[in-house]
Amino acid sequence: MSEILFLRHGPTEWNAAGRIQGHTDTSLSPEGEALVRSWCIPHRYDGWRCYASPLRRTRQTAGLLGYPDPEPVSALQEMNWGAWEGFTLGELRQQDPAGLHSNETQGLDFRPPEGESPREVRERLAHWLFSCTSDELPAIAVCHKGLLRAALSLATNWDMTCDPPVKLRDHCAHCYRVSNNRLEVDVLNIPLATRPTE
Repeated sequence: MSEILFLRHGPTEWNAAGRIQGHTDTSLSPEGEALVRSWCIPHRYDGWRCYASPLRRTRQTAGLLGYPDPEPVSALQEMNWGAWEGFTLGELRQQDPAGLHSNETQGLDFRPPEGESPREVRERLAHWLFSCTSDELPAIAVCHKGLLRAALSLATNWDMTCDPPVKLRDHCAHCYRVSNNRLEVDVLNIPLATRPTE
């Protein structure tokens, strides 16, 4: 058995505007950089290797947390939102309210046009996690909101047709145990402690 600690990247300008990012390669906003600089991963996780989604916002977050050269893992990329990237949910609801509502009821099989489903995100995450060797874990994985949800779904069998079994809070990390092709919850909503001021 080993462990993996997931955490989401810091905020971007698109986050602040409520725009869907998906695979769009946005950067942290100045406010996002300042926030991440204030974070401190608890000492329990010192010495763990660091993986990150190849997208810029996760690599910037890892660097600001003291991991200047995280190993890129494509399986940690955000869900591909296809034609909906760059839009807000409000804009999409104005364009096709009935279609969006019908899609949202599909849970794991929700699929944006030209994008991928949460089920596919969960499958690619599981494939990577369960192929990791004992030399590759424990680790920290800097990723995206869609991946945090995929990990929770994988560990709890949450089908995403209802509220999650546990609310994943912002600016927190989430630790899971990996064993025998299973992902199990260890500790969720671990606060990213504020660094002491000098």
